[in-house]
Amino acid sequence: MTQTPSSSRAQFTVPAKHPMVEVLGSGDALLRVIEQAFPGADIHVRGNEISASGEPGEVALIQRLFDEMMLVVRTGAPMTEDAVERSIAMLKADGGTGQETPAEVLTQNILSSRGRTIRPKTLNQKRYVDAIDKNTIVFGIGPAGTGKTYLAMAKAVQALQAKQVDRIILTRPAVEAGERLGFLPGTLYEKIDPYLRPLYDALHDMLDPDSIPRLMAAGTIEVAPLAYMRGRTINSAFIILDEAQNTTPEQMKMFLTRLGFDSKIVITGDVTQVDLPGGTKSGLKQVQDILEGLDDVHFSRLTSQDVVRHKLVGRIVDAYEKYDTEHGTENGTHKGNGRPRGK
Repeated sequence: MTQTPSSSRAQFTVPAKHPMVEVLGSGDALLRVIEQAFPGADIHVRGNEISASGEPGEVALIQRLFDEMMLVVRTGAPMTEDAVERSIAMLKADGGTGQETPAEVLTQNILSSRGRTIRPKTLNQKRYVDAIDKNTIVFGIGPAGTGKTYLAMAKAVQALQAKQVDRIILTRPAVEAGERLGFLPGTLYEKIDPYLRPLYDALHDMLDPDSIPRLMAAGTIEVAPLAYMRGRTINSAFIILDEAQNTTPEQMKMFLTRLGFDSKIVITGDVTQVDLPGGTKSGLKQVQDILEGLDDVHFSRLTSQDVVRHKLVGRIVDAYEKYDTEHGTENGTHKGNGRPRGK
């Protein structure tokens, strides 16, 4: 790299064994993402040589970006436009702090199933997954689409397959936005099933669908409403409590004290989406004040930057947070009247 006080230049060589399309993308789609992210730099491609010139800070980041991209490509993991955007965001946020690199995040495989690999896509997601490995109880708190439940379930299936636990228990409090289960027709199982359906759907992504009924019949996988946890001590299990913002403080304490030997608990929720009746305090909100800093308990907080659905979802989350701040609302409820909006 040559450098002057006002400009800098870097050159990067892609090894011949790697087609340039792996780095530049089909129709140069990845290259366009990089050019848009670094408008102050000129990027040129000739053969398997990529050069960048311009403002020294941008050029240094571009050099690091291509280094990281090649580390990912060498593992066989694909580079997508989304992965490049997230890599750029990580590098820009790093500021030389020495935190985990984009390649470390994007190549950490949790689970491979039916030709697809489940892995973290953001730095916070990687830290969340690492925290699950290191702690007995982990809280994953953040908005919709940040992978809180999905990654926890992938870790649960991984633990079951590695025989670290004997069973998986998935549970949710039976409270639903705008609809109460008592109004649904059918037996208790049929009433509960629609609310637990997202957990079944995630399981189908991670296991052979034909094996799921067999595993459930054997008790190896249990999907049940939170009320079914009362009075039990659960040993050698990976237990996930989803939608935990809809637990009362009493329910949260009850659930946490179900923990038995050789078990692990992951609790996920979004404290901005509380569907409890007006005036009822969320157990997920309260537990942060009670357990924060306790040994072997970890709180992972994800943000709109960790949303891995359509990129518009992250912008929607931000827009709602801005609206709530500007209009004096909190968690979808006007302050002072206790009545949820739109009800």
